[in-house]
Amino acid sequence: MDITTHQTAIESVILEVPDPAAAAAFYAAAFGLGDKVRVRASEAPTTGFRGFILSLVVSQPSSVDSLIGTALDAGATTLKPAKKSFWGYGGVVQAPDGAIWKVATSSKKNIGPATREIDDFVVLLGVEDVKAVKQFYVDRGLAVAKSFGSKYVEFDTPPGSVKLALYGRRAAAKDAGVSPEGTGSHRVVIGGNTAPCTDPDGFAWEVAPA
Repeated sequence: MDITTHQTAIESVILEVPDPAAAAAFYAAAFGLGDKVRVRASEAPTTGFRGFILSLVVSQPSSVDSLIGTALDAGATTLKPAKKSFWGYGGVVQAPDGAIWKVATSSKKNIGPATREIDDFVVLLGVEDVKAVKQFYVDRGLAVAKSFGSKYVEFDTPPGSVKLALYGRRAAAKDAGVSPEGTGSHRVVIGGNTAPCTDPDGFAWEVAPA
């Protein structure tokens, strides 16, 4: 029996922030992601690591430096300065609203003129049980693109949409340069083309605004 289903896609990431006007201004100046990042007011209690990283993948180190530079100019703080590592070049900053952003490239040297083009925008969820959460999303129509056991999972998403990946919570916190402890609201909602749901770690999905 041939069953054709639409591919689950993330249209936007909705950040819940104390001051939506200030947050919107920050994101426009820092990264220029347009309506892929939306903000709305929330005073939900939250402390420490919120369990997610927003990752921007670019083609070369100069693009990393440009995006991190505008984020810092707009009011972000440095969690990990941009530098070379065995896997490439990247850094991590924290937005004024508390969201953690990683900007990275697998290239260690510039391959052309500097651009601010973003190749991939990835929502990286730090979860308690990678295998269980992977199964939750597979059951909701997401196909796995890469999987490294209980360590890391990346899902297949349509071109142009936001990507989704899973990491263990402690590994995600280490990647971000922060302590894994944290309580309260994640202060993030995933806007997709799928029915509203909440995953085992409390990350909520809702239907993305048209």
